[in-house]
Amino acid sequence: MNPNCARCGKIVYPTEKVNCLDKFWHKACFHCETCKMTLNMKNYKGYEKKPYCNAHYPKQSFTMVADTPENLRLKQQSELQSQVRYKEEFEKNKGKGFSVVADTPELQRIKKTQDQISNIKYHEEFEKSRMGPSGGEGLEPERRDPQESSYRRPQEQQQPHHIPASTPVYQQPQQQPAAQSYGGYKEPAAPVSIQRSAPGGGGKRYRAVYDYSAADEDEVSFQDGDTIVNVQQIDDGWMYGTVERTGDTGMLPANYVEAI
Repeated sequence: MNPNCARCGKIVYPTEKVNCLDKFWHKACFHCETCKMTLNMKNYKGYEKKPYCNAHYPKQSFTMVADTPENLRLKQQSELQSQVRYKEEFEKNKGKGFSVVADTPELQRIKKTQDQISNIKYHEEFEKSRMGPSGGEGLEPERRDPQESSYRRPQEQQQPHHIPASTPVYQQPQQQPAAQSYGGYKEPAAPVSIQRSAPGGGGKRYRAVYDYSAADEDEVSFQDGDTIVNVQQIDDGWMYGTVERTGDTGMLPANYVEAI
């Protein structure tokens, strides 16, 4: 039995039959759906079981994804995986005592503002504490004067009794350091000579071969022929000793004397 044509519905005989796209066509009926150009088995393109030429073949766009059961299953599975990871991260950070907060620009701005406010408050408290003794605390003695007058008056009455007794006590120690300091300024070389000459009692004796005038306070002056006793060598150029004629003790140049 001969089949019917898919386009015109008439009987298709074997001499003009075209079997394509699961249908039977007449050769003249097998043409493009848009431009009606006759097609053959080599140049046709099928779309939804309809023939099209190459120029008018519908182009498929995959910008939209249909909510097929498979896509819905994948979407649900990805959501479950994200929830599982979130719970894992939460359990890991649960015992660490801190919460993870992203450093967004807004949070950084708020943190900087809080730091500035804390610094301003700190400086205000510091200025108040520094200015407090002159301003705030100065009012408290005026309020306490009537209450503390009974405690201060006995002390003021006792001060005249202690003044005559304390004056001789303070005058004696003041005179002693004054005498010591006064003597220290006038004769700074005397204690030095006593301390340094005592251990050097067995020092060498030298005789001056030139006249020398002291250029500093710790030096001694001598004349040609003077004897210097208790001489100690300081370095290659200087010695320390006592001029026997004058009794002065101090430093002297080594190239101005010779050993006896």
